[in-house]
Amino acid sequence: MPRPFRFLLIALMLAAVPAQADSDGERARAALERGEIRPLDAVLAAAKTAVPGDVVAVDLKHDDGRWLYKLRILGADGRRRDVKIDARSLKVIDDDDDD
Repeated sequence: MPRPFRFLLIALMLAAVPAQADSDGERARAALERGEIRPLDAVLAAAKTAVPGDVVAVDLKHDDGRWLYKLRILGADGRRRDVKIDARSLKVIDDDDDD
């Protein structure tokens, strides 16, 4: 992913974060330090390998006792795909065509 796009994506994500983000951010940081989740750059690399296209949205959720990254990917064909990736193993759990 080109650097300017990555910075834009991060800025957009930060601008859209609700007020509770500090506690969510702290929980995510603690999970990263404990090894429960992998860093975002590793997730983006795994997603690019599994589903070609541009990542246009990223969300980190704690669901059913595990952390999941939920990504929205825009393919070269213009189709959007929602992809769930296990935050620890980077295994693709779900890949839905959004269109």
